[in-house]
Amino acid sequence: MADFQALYKDFIAEGVEIIAGSVDPLEKAQETVEKIGVEYPVAYGLDAEEVSRLTGAFYEAKRRILHAAGFLLRPDNTVEVACYSTGPVGRLAARDVLALIRFYKSRAKSCPRESGPG
Repeated sequence: MADFQALYKDFIAEGVEIIAGSVDPLEKAQETVEKIGVEYPVAYGLDAEEVSRLTGAFYEAKRRILHAAGFLLRPDNTVEVACYSTGPVGRLAARDVLALIRFYKSRAKSCPRESGPG
């Protein structure tokens, strides 16, 4: 979350919203938000098993934890990029996501997609 907070203003400048979800209860989520200084919305108290079922994020039953998953959504709310982690590596990095967004925007300007099906 700190990674995305560090570039939060850059995402806003690109017209991109950031949201995060946490299985932590309100008090613990608030503590994390305050510690990092998160300015974007953070949902809390999510059911880890349900989130896993809905998103495909890895749920580790032995420790009852949900591993990180990150998604970049298109303007129509479909998934453009999904990144699933089963440990401390393999997560979306804010700089990479921002660069990808800028790449997609520049490509759209130079090669606009045709409207309509096909």
